Amino acid sequence: MLKDYGHLLRNDPAYADKAARISGLTRDLAEFLPPLVEQIRPLVNKTAQVPTAFHPPCTLQHGQQVRGQVEGLMAALGVPVAAIENGHLCCGSAGTTGDPAWVVDAVARQQAQGLTAHGAQQILSANIGCLTHLQGGSDLPIRHWIEWLDEAMTADG
Repeated sequence: MLKDYGHLLRNDPAYADKAARISGLTRDLAEFLPPLVEQIRPLVNKTAQVPTAFHPPCTLQHGQQVRGQVEGLMAALGVPVAAIENGHLCCGSAGTTGDPAWVVDAVARQQAQGLTAHGAQQILSANIGCLTHLQGGSDLPIRHWIEWLDEAMTADG
């Protein structure tokens, strides 16, 4: 939302410049952390490097235009990231799309099948709505990628 302030308030004489400044300064963790991979890599516990599927949520792909950053970071950290089928599809974001529940559930099942098709042992995403929704379609652990990274980082690497 903060990235959209500049656009949303572009015609407001009192806030247009301030909003544009805030939008220009705002970065998602998916943008902020990849340049720090050399500092992060020694902190990642090798046991955390399990086959992983990353669900790229619409908030990153379409809303923020941030594509491939999380997957690239994870690969650089030694985590095998499975390519997923239909990664461009929206998971329904826990039903907030306004689609009927049966449509949203069908998309979630399709997403979960695509995410687990290549032997992944966990599913990571970057949107709480997607995470919540995908949990109904898979038996694998599903969580936010930054939670995984936090747990994967240890003092002794």
